Amino acid sequence: MLQQTTVAAVIPYYKRWLRLFPDISSLAGAPLQGVLKAWEGLGYYDRARRLHQAARIIHRELDGKIPDTSEELRRLPGFGPYITAAVLSLGYGRPLAVLDANVRRVLMRLDRIKPGPTSVVDGALRRRLDVLLDRRQPADFNQAMMELGALVCRPRSPLCPACPVQAFCHAFEAGEQEVIPPPRQRRSERIETVVGIIESRGRYLIQKRPASGLLAGLWEFPGGKREKGESLGAALRRELREELGAEVESARLLLKLRHAYTRFLVDLSAYETVLKKIPALDSRRHKWVARRALKRYPFPSGSARIIRFLEERENGRRDGRSV
Repeated sequence: MLQQTTVAAVIPYYKRWLRLFPDISSLAGAPLQGVLKAWEGLGYYDRARRLHQAARIIHRELDGKIPDTSEELRRLPGFGPYITAAVLSLGYGRPLAVLDANVRRVLMRLDRIKPGPTSVVDGALRRRLDVLLDRRQPADFNQAMMELGALVCRPRSPLCPACPVQAFCHAFEAGEQEVIPPPRQRRSERIETVVGIIESRGRYLIQKRPASGLLAGLWEFPGGKREKGESLGAALRRELREELGAEVESARLLLKLRHAYTRFLVDLSAYETVLKKIPALDSRRHKWVARRALKRYPFPSGSARIIRFLEERENGRRDGRSV
């Protein structure tokens, strides 16, 4: 969970995760849809899929015991150098150094390392870590380095006066701690999407995304990306015709929202949509779901916000309030 996600964001998910899956066998026995639902909102859903796959392998093939060697761990889905070193050092006390984004930033500033090919830079950093690593207490060392990067040697506005290794920091000495490593470029690509909120007999139409690619295996409302030169209304009609084989009778804008992914921003427009005729649909990909039951399905964060809007609107009607 802590891959590319902050501790503060992870804590509530972690606590809920342990209530749902307190051990390897419970995670291994859970359906993927339940695992993705528990992960909903954390993003980078491939992490959840790989964790689920690894749990099943550990449960079925390794008697429920997490391997204690690099060679065995690296065979499991999701176990690259970072996760492998973290598990072995924190869980088994193995003398392996962790190199994550926080540790990378600390070392680049300490040694005033300028940007270059990732393989070259990381190779130099790993050699440096091998020298620095406290082999008697590798877990404490790794956690201290990660915490130093997260709390003191921050990406922006590092707390240099409070830094315990300031005297050894060449970037601080040169006044370059704010530009090493270079600030990450902001997301530049912006995508406009439209979805149809289609209701029939108190149930909403949702569809499952493909098993591979972005947001694989999650559920969403029917729709898609607006093409160049196309109005939002025209995009909605085209998408529903292509995806459902259905024609739109009427559509009313329900809400607009913005959602950020790693490399782009999505402007999403949700339309309350009435179809001229309800088409025959593939039950493996499409479902009609009551509003209260929508929460049982794993959705991307943008769709989850639409569901929250529908819930608030329904509650407002029940209470006699307008939303």
